[in-house]
Parts: sequence; structure tokens; C-alpha cells
Amino acid sequence: MKTTSASVVIPAWNEEKMITTTVQAAFTIPEVDEVLVVDDGSTDRTAALAETAGAKVIRQARQSGKGAALTSGAAAAGGEILLFLDADLGASAALAGLLLGPVLAGEADMTIARFPPGQKAGFGLVKYLARWGIRLLTGWLPECPLSGQRAIRRRLLQEITIAAGWGAEVGMTIDAMRLGYRVLEVPVPFSHRATGRDWQGFRHRGRQFCGVALTLLSRLCPGSLFRRTGKVES
Repeated sequence: MKTTSASVVIPAWNEEKMITTTVQAAFTIPEVDEVLVVDDGSTDRTAALAETAGAKVIRQARQSGKGAALTSGAAAAGGEILLFLDADLGASAALAGLLLGPVLAGEADMTIARFPPGQKAGFGLVKYLARWGIRLLTGWLPECPLSGQRAIRRRLLQEITIAAGWGAEVGMTIDAMRLGYRVLEVPVPFSHRATGRDWQGFRHRGRQFCGVALTLLSRLCPGSLFRRTGKVES
């Protein structure tokens, strides 16, 4: 497999409205040589549109969760740096080069996007749980613990585990810091679709809360039945 400077990995589920713009924007990042979209059991045209936009598409027959999608995408990517992006970033995905800068410069092993203020849609319970869970387990209190926009060195990724669900980002942060890797939050003015205060929004946040809680428990009690993770193979 060809080794690239950076590979973009985009987990996607029913994102036909945004996936084309997101993929096209990701390809404008100078350091990026490939974009992979992991179609997590979509029932719409997400996979077909991603392919048309130039992405390599990995199809998962049924919805397996964000963590599983990230693991599959990272294993198939050729880059020494992996750039994880959400599918709903649209044109703002082009700003992800700001995350690559500190990693390429040797200043960080993993960068996390810090979103602009004012994009809050819920009540902050999931973010509160994630922030203080990371603080309890690592001593660091991040501003955006749930951010899915990250650049990460492959060698780091091969040493950590990715939680198979909505706790994927929290687990990556905890594992990286416990191993002594340098983690840095970088302000990036991304825009994305906010989760609304309706039934679907509350259901999404409830699942996210449970995923983060299970991931924190797995790190607090290694080997417990809560430990549901995947490794990225070299």
C-alpha cells in the first residue's frame, strides 16, 4: 500500500445531503492524498455520492457504530497521519489542515479541533461527563472532549484502542495521554449540523451519554465487561 502524507477518514451514516461537499473540501487540503468514507450501513445514497466525489468507500453491511467505522477506515488508510472528520462538515472540512500543522511540525502526536463558541444545542451533560471523566483519569481538562475532528499519528493509533460506539473520541484521548503522547486542542472554525432539541436529538444525546459512560468505565476498570474496543492493525 502506498504510504501517504495524510489520509482522511470519514465515518458516515445517511449523510447524502452533505457527503459530496465534505469529501470535495477534504481533497483541497494540500497534505491529503486520499479520502476514505466508511459507510456505516446507510440506507440512502451516501456511498454512491462519496465514490462519485472521489473517495474510497468502505461499506459496512449494517450499522456498527462510529468507533467500528473509524477502526475500519484507519486500517484501510495508507497515511502516516490519520485525519478523522465528521461527514456533516461540508465546505468547512477544508479547514482541517489546521489540525495537521502541529502534528507535521512535531509539536503534537494528536490534535483535537476546538469548535467556535455558540454551537451548543443541548444541555451540556454529555460534554460535562466527558470533560471531567478525562480529568479524573488523566489530569487534563479539555475544552472539546467530544470533538470528532482529529489528526493522529499512525504509531499512536496502533497502541490505543477505539471504543466501539459514541465514546470513541473520549477513549482515544485517555489512552493517548496515559501512554505519554502529546495531545493538543487547536481552534478551528468548523461548522456542522447541530443536534436539535427534539425527540431525535435527545435520543442521540442519550446514546452518546451511555457510550461515553461505558468508555470511561472501561478505562477505570480495565478488563471489565464494559471494555468494547478495536485495534488498528499495521
